Amino acid sequence: MAALPRKRLVIATRGSALALWQAEHVKARLVAKEPDLEVELLTLKTQGDLILDVPLSQVGGKALFVKEIEQALLDGRAHIAVHSMKDVPAELAPGLMLAATSTREVPNDALCVAAANPWRTIDDLPQGARVGTSSLRRQCQLLARRPDLVVRMLRGNVPTRLRKLDEGEHDAIILAAAGLTRLGHADRITQLIPLDVSLPAVAQGVLGVETRGDDEETHARVAAVMHDVDEARRVAAERSFLARMGGSCQTPLAAHARYDDDNALVLDALCGMPDGTRILRAQERGAPADAEGLGLAAADALLAKGADAIVAACTR
Repeated sequence: MAALPRKRLVIATRGSALALWQAEHVKARLVAKEPDLEVELLTLKTQGDLILDVPLSQVGGKALFVKEIEQALLDGRAHIAVHSMKDVPAELAPGLMLAATSTREVPNDALCVAAANPWRTIDDLPQGARVGTSSLRRQCQLLARRPDLVVRMLRGNVPTRLRKLDEGEHDAIILAAAGLTRLGHADRITQLIPLDVSLPAVAQGVLGVETRGDDEETHARVAAVMHDVDEARRVAAERSFLARMGGSCQTPLAAHARYDDDNALVLDALCGMPDGTRILRAQERGAPADAEGLGLAAADALLAKGADAIVAACTR
């Protein structure tokens, strides 16, 4: 006789407001499909949550936000891990797999300016304005457009970053529009930064649900309520680009895939110096079924233009 389906699931998550929103979102989707399913949250602190006084690029990058959560999957304390896909390293830990890729929230970066200030866009900011961000990718593109601005490190969760803005530590800050929207702070966005001004991080705005590779039951259960096939192809193109580039937080890298009017997949990719003095761009178009190949082609195009020298300069 076939085994009865498991009726209790544990979701591993960070404890930030955004991480908890994401975990609760997945929980709600699961319970809506199976009302008698018991779903619990296992809240963990990651190294990324504990190290707040050093730029991520100097202490291991965004992988610091997932290591402890992935360990909870591997040792059996949790069945599911929910991540912002932009935080997930290009290479997953052995024994784990992505069970679902969500539909994408708005992918753009967002400028936030304190209400007391009259500026509303990057171009409005006064000479020498202090802009907070923890991302070398954002810094690179911001300085390429406005080299006069002063970029200052900004760490902490979304509410903490907004508080630092309101207390005057920065004249403006840049955050992901998706996180602001999900936490009910969309009204704080003064500019949804165009993609040609700030190309997003790989998979920005997408949630990823990770399971153990051998847990077929949980994989199927999550995929049934969360997986977006079209979005997964966009993410596959972006992540294959990141993997080929040897992506880390030390090098400003960006990629965004979209479908055009003919339903072809178009990938825009970028590699630049942190100070914005050199930026290389590539665009590739192809069949959605060859999403990973598209990402590799974009990376190879940038490497042919000299991106390997940029990566070497940023990582030595």
